[in-house]
Amino acid sequence: MVQSDTAPSGIFLFDKPKGITSHDAVDLLRRKLSFRKIGHTGTLDPMATGLLILLAGSATSAQARMQGTSKVYSGTILFGAETDTWDAEGKVVSEAPPPDLGEESLKKAVAAFDGKIIQQVPPYSAVRLNGRPLYKLARRNEAMPEIRREVQVRWLSRAARPPALDFEIECSGGTYIRSIACELGRAMGSRAHLSVLRRLSIGGWSVRDAVGAEELRAMAPAAAFARLVPAPEN
Repeated sequence: MVQSDTAPSGIFLFDKPKGITSHDAVDLLRRKLSFRKIGHTGTLDPMATGLLILLAGSATSAQARMQGTSKVYSGTILFGAETDTWDAEGKVVSEAPPPDLGEESLKKAVAAFDGKIIQQVPPYSAVRLNGRPLYKLARRNEAMPEIRREVQVRWLSRAARPPALDFEIECSGGTYIRSIACELGRAMGSRAHLSVLRRLSIGGWSVRDAVGAEELRAMAPAAAFARLVPAPEN
C-alpha cells in the first residue's frame, strides 16, 4: 500500500469496460477510496475498453508528464460507412463501397499512416478551441475548424476481414485512432469508422495488470489501497 498516515497516493491500473466514461471510472475509485483527489492520464471514449491509469492523491501531479507516454491499442476499422464521431457511437453521415483490402492495397494505404504523420483532430473531441471543447461546437452544428497535429504511429499488426480491418498500433500521446480509421477510409476511396478499440498498454504498464470494474466494486477499500503503486518521478 502506497500511502501516508493521512494521504494515500499512487497510480491505480483500471481495465475500463465498454459503456462508461473515464470520469465514471474516476468516480468509482473515488468512492472506493473515499478520497477526493483522483485523476487520470488520458481519456478513453465510452465505446473503448482497456487500460486507464488513475492517479490518487499527490500522484495527480504526474498527470501532465504521463499523458505524453506512448500507448498500444488493438481494434477494428469497419469500411463502408463514416460516422459524425468517426467511431461506432456516432450516426452514419456518408457511405461508400468498401475498398479492396488485399495485401498490396493495404500495404500502400497503411504506409501513409505509419511513422510521423499529421492527423486531423476529430470534431467530437475534448480538444479546446478558444477555450471551448470541439464536441460542444459539433453538437451545436457550428462551423468546425480543421485542427491538425503531428503524431507518431507504428502499425504492429493488421489482418483484413472484409469489410473490416483488425489492427494493433503503437502511438504517441495525443493520437486519435478514430482519426486514423476515418482518414484511412477516405484515402482508400471509401468511408470508414472505428468499430472496436482496446488500450493494451501505456508506457510500461499493461492492461494485464489492471483491475476490472466488477472486481473494483467488490474490493474492500484496503484492497484497493494496496493496489496503488508509486507514480514515476520523472
